[in-house]
Amino acid sequence: MNQVNLPLAALVAAALIPSAAHAETDAQLDITPYADIRYRLELVDQDGLPEDATASTLRLKAGVKFGEWNGFSALVEGEAIARLGPEDYNDTTNGRTQFPVVADPSDALLNQAYLRWQPASAIQATVGRQAVNLDNQRWIGSVGWRQNDQTLDAARLSLKAAKGLTADYFYAWRVNRIFGPDSTQGIWRDNDIHGLRVGYDIANFGTLSAYGYWLDIPSAPAASSKTFGVRLAGAQSVGEGGKLLYTAEYARQSNHAVNPAEFGLDYLLIEPGFNASGFTVKAGFGRLEGNGTTALQTPLATLHAFHGWADKFLSTPANGLRDLYADAAYKFGEGSALNGLTLRIAYHNFDSTRGELSYGNEWDALIAYPLTKQVKLLAKFASYDADDFATNTRKFWFQVEAKF
Repeated sequence: MNQVNLPLAALVAAALIPSAAHAETDAQLDITPYADIRYRLELVDQDGLPEDATASTLRLKAGVKFGEWNGFSALVEGEAIARLGPEDYNDTTNGRTQFPVVADPSDALLNQAYLRWQPASAIQATVGRQAVNLDNQRWIGSVGWRQNDQTLDAARLSLKAAKGLTADYFYAWRVNRIFGPDSTQGIWRDNDIHGLRVGYDIANFGTLSAYGYWLDIPSAPAASSKTFGVRLAGAQSVGEGGKLLYTAEYARQSNHAVNPAEFGLDYLLIEPGFNASGFTVKAGFGRLEGNGTTALQTPLATLHAFHGWADKFLSTPANGLRDLYADAAYKFGEGSALNGLTLRIAYHNFDSTRGELSYGNEWDALIAYPLTKQVKLLAKFASYDADDFATNTRKFWFQVEAKF
């Protein structure tokens, strides 16, 4: 079980003391408890392993938000993950390597604990353990799909410099990864991680953002890098109720700090799409360059959201990755007996960027339905067919989540 370290304990105390003082003088103190309960059944059939995985897990996330007092506010959140039923899966810490990996080890830990100061509407500073999600989480994300979040022990400053112009800087010294503290790679300590993002909302066009990420991670030298990029995401109205969607992004990554390799590698994303009457259709081309020895990596990303739900490309192969994909979804709207039901299907074709290797292809499908405003059901499927990379893998998920 993870232990709360002293700096975070002091932070929580600092958050509670002014709140308690305020409670004595103001009966309207805003203290908001909340809970998120999620049950998941995950089944994995992976060629090359003698056993199939069956993981039945329950995640309880609960916390308290403390409302503003003299510009200060705070949040404290705990998380507990429990296995229900047999341990027929490799959770990355239990040594059951005859089973496929389902990276949801049982644990109880402090998930978030931070103090926030907002002296003016355009300035916000946050220090402590926190979830950080930037843009589409391609580079920095909290991995919300897994039962355990990825959080950062960090200081963050967010500014609204002018109308439509924002700036976000963070410094992180510790990464609390999804594998939990019992894993040798569950916590990255003593890091020197800096991130800077500047965004500008262009009226009737989209959001243009530029970013730089400097990762010095002694626990994982190969993950250390510096990345500079630019991203455009927007939409244009077309006809009656239709929208043309577009996303384009380019980044350049090179070695940094403790990384022993020397490289300069490109990232490219082009994703046009269309939305009308509940339908959303997208096509995409994603390219993460590799030179045969080293490839562009995104170790702090929400990786499950990219390159197929079978998670075969959580690390980019040394020969790089080219992902050509199509994604279609339909959401039933108001007036329908199935209001809120979402259907989605996607196809990926994976190749290398070097050596003309055909890695394989993947089909993904999803059904999601809100039973109520608080309770949602989800069923999800992924099937990866291997050619020159990894092995055939099929995954199925059933999930129930309740938020209060």
